Amino acid sequence: MDKTNQLTLEQEFKLAIYTKKVSRLNRINSKKHLIAILKQMMIKDNIIKHFIKNSIL
Repeated sequence: MDKTNQLTLEQEFKLAIYTKKVSRLNRINSKKHLIAILKQMMIKDNIIKHFIKNSIL
């Protein structure tokens, strides 16, 4: 079985912690945090693309 798309035990634990924290947020704070996380994910994608692009040369 391919396990590349599965979370590690540590990631599962972190996800459980974040789930508990997020469940306490109100709607406005949830939206703010979601936008911040999406921005961080886009930045991470840009960094990965940059390293991949520069590693080929």
